Amino acid sequence: MLFKSNLVALGAILFSGAVHASLQIVSGGSWTAANTGMHIQAHGAGVIKVGSTYYLIGENKLDGYSFQSIRCYSSTNLIDWTFVNNLLTLQDSGDLGPNRVVERPKILYNSATSQYVMYMHVDSSNYADARVGVSTSSSVCGAYTYRGSFRPLGFQSRDMGLYQDSDGAGYLLTEDRENGLRIDRLSDDYLNVTSNVYTWAEKYESPAVIKKNGVYFMFASQLTGWNANDNKYSTATSLSGPWSAWANFATSGSNTYTSQTNYVLTIGDMAMYMGDRWVSSNLMSSTYVWLPLTISGTTASLTWYYNWVINAAAGTWSTPPADNSYEAESSTNTRTSGTQILSCTDCSGTSTVGYIGGSAGDTLTFNGISSSTTTRTTIRMRYTNGDTTQRFADITVNGVTQRIAFVPTGSGQITGVASMTFNLNSGTGNTLKVAGVDGGWAPDVDRIVVPVS
Repeated sequence: MLFKSNLVALGAILFSGAVHASLQIVSGGSWTAANTGMHIQAHGAGVIKVGSTYYLIGENKLDGYSFQSIRCYSSTNLIDWTFVNNLLTLQDSGDLGPNRVVERPKILYNSATSQYVMYMHVDSSNYADARVGVSTSSSVCGAYTYRGSFRPLGFQSRDMGLYQDSDGAGYLLTEDRENGLRIDRLSDDYLNVTSNVYTWAEKYESPAVIKKNGVYFMFASQLTGWNANDNKYSTATSLSGPWSAWANFATSGSNTYTSQTNYVLTIGDMAMYMGDRWVSSNLMSSTYVWLPLTISGTTASLTWYYNWVINAAAGTWSTPPADNSYEAESSTNTRTSGTQILSCTDCSGTSTVGYIGGSAGDTLTFNGISSSTTTRTTIRMRYTNGDTTQRFADITVNGVTQRIAFVPTGSGQITGVASMTFNLNSGTGNTLKVAGVDGGWAPDVDRIVVPVS
């Protein structure tokens, strides 16, 4: 009986590993919230964990540059995100009024006051104000009360972050354009700034701090506006310094894989870099670059992965399993009569299938999708969308439908990637159907990519 029990336990572990190996983070593509059918609007975001749930808090850019709302999404695995609430919304006037800038919201929990405290960059449309705004709530994803804005210790503050040390002390990380990047200590209730801890002469922005084995790591971006650059990091054994010389942590010349630091999240024993891939001409379509960050002693390094496996519960990550790729134009698929095979120079096979949806409701169905196990799986779809707005599709896998968003790709010849999670059955009998939504056009589909297991 003991031997049989051990076999059962081993089987459960192997099955759990297969499930985790099939759920993946995909960087740089459309990422749809489960209950909105829209690309996640959490730009410049931070993350806070409460119990076993992660909350992603960021900027809503659906209607362009000016402030619209601060949005909160929840997830237990860092892959499937559900919209929960708008924490702050557009007001008639004041800091949160029309044509205002509200960016990079970050939240700390103050155990002494039992309040969640959110800081954000608050500014005028020409960036003349350079202030931090503060708001509070008794629940992490509830409505927040706005408490006003100020210049910390009288200094400018633009792109900013927050850090909470292991002793509970809170710190504002703030870009002062005149004097350099600053670390300021927060008051005990986190509602104000009491003193400066350290100021770099170098002028960097979008700061994020973590501590690993007694070493503090500060990550930050150079000042190049919306354009990506080689972000930097510096280390110290005390927040008050001395801090090391700044160095690249991603491949030099990669412009941090075309992203800008917004947060670094510790998950168990690992760390995850979270960056924004800004599309300045259409901020709504900006995407997210999340990658495992390797920390060793006083060295940080970031390697590019199109997709990778995270086990949030265990605090571990791994490279993905092998994939199977299925071309949209394949003769094994089923296409209704209105769809067309189109030329696409950036597509595999130089072709896409277009004219999916429309008033005729034309569809594309992938047949014979293989999985080595029955599991929930991240499927990647390569597509093109030459519009300036999102396109939408109802994706049905084995009879279960989800609405998926596809952000613009800039040209009908440039492909993007959208990720989605569905249950697959063991074997080759799985199907995936692409349909338009309410008479609209789905994206032109290049191919889908499915993990082997």
